[in-house]
Amino acid sequence: MKLLVTGGAGFIGSAVVRLAVARGHGVVNLDALTYAACLDNVTPVADSPLYAFEHADIRDRAALDRIFAAHAPDAVMHLAAESHVDRSIDGPGAFIETNVTGTYTLLEAARAYWTAQGRPDSFRFHHISTDEVFGSLGPTGKFTETTPYDPRSPYSASKAASDHLVRAWGETYGLPVLLSNCSNNYGPYHFPEKLVPVVILKALAGQPIPIYGAGDNVRDWLYVEDHADALLRVLTQGTAGRSYNIGGENEATNLDLVHRLCAILDGLRPKATPYADQITFVTDRPGHDKRYAIDPARIRTELGWRPSVTLDEGLRRTVEWYLANEEWWRPLLARDGVGQRLGQIPVQNTPQNTPQNTGAA
Repeated sequence: MKLLVTGGAGFIGSAVVRLAVARGHGVVNLDALTYAACLDNVTPVADSPLYAFEHADIRDRAALDRIFAAHAPDAVMHLAAESHVDRSIDGPGAFIETNVTGTYTLLEAARAYWTAQGRPDSFRFHHISTDEVFGSLGPTGKFTETTPYDPRSPYSASKAASDHLVRAWGETYGLPVLLSNCSNNYGPYHFPEKLVPVVILKALAGQPIPIYGAGDNVRDWLYVEDHADALLRVLTQGTAGRSYNIGGENEATNLDLVHRLCAILDGLRPKATPYADQITFVTDRPGHDKRYAIDPARIRTELGWRPSVTLDEGLRRTVEWYLANEEWWRPLLARDGVGQRLGQIPVQNTPQNTPQNTGAA
């Protein structure tokens, strides 16, 4: 099978690219190479005859038409997206442009290609989304595929809009679509503005480790290589028109997660004082969802998939990878906005509410 993977130089996209090539699929990696992309993420497969790279923007219809015609993919795996909540608070326009307009343009290019090919039943357009479209949970309950949408940030609203577009193109035009909504990913090659790499790199640098609010927000954590495996399972075995929630079955508060990472670092790279001494509580993010949790019953019962990596094992693998790959992450720290506190709504700077610029977690 030949796959067109959008956003294949990003965190999750590159995991899909690496795994798909390893399993013998042809892969065309389409990426605009914006600030969070890194072609080093696909170095392990870059020389494979199964791999090709196309530098293009999903909003560029002419480029998309050329790429579809040149490579004739059997399926699209759409992962290209602006994905950082804090950046969406500061600049929502880029999220609308990429996640909404870009998805629309890609859908239209895929529909035109599929129609020109005779509308084959075997074609698939797999849209990869997030559990954040469902909003915030209380202390109990989990998101299912039928949970009403209730996005709370510009990021999640833009992803909710793209989900609706994909479903509409399936219903209206018959395009064979698949959707999946995942929980928080972590693992190797995670861009260093997200929580797990922020904690690791701040700890190693001897800097304050920032935690929003009281650190009691709960997330379900999914190891990125497990997620890539699930996405290929959905693509190859899922039923067209269906959506699948993909979770790690690993709930933890942000504070608990940070303490686990600090304990791992204490064992792997000990110093005079515990890394947890660097934890600093900072002003919470506006509209910070309290809890996400996924019920993965559908993908488990229909497709036989469940995560294989526990949270403790995955966090240890992740810390070990960052310790061994400084040459990968060190240059990324100089990119725009990395290491800065983003996503704060401007307020009057008085002694009581002066913003803290301690990093993004």
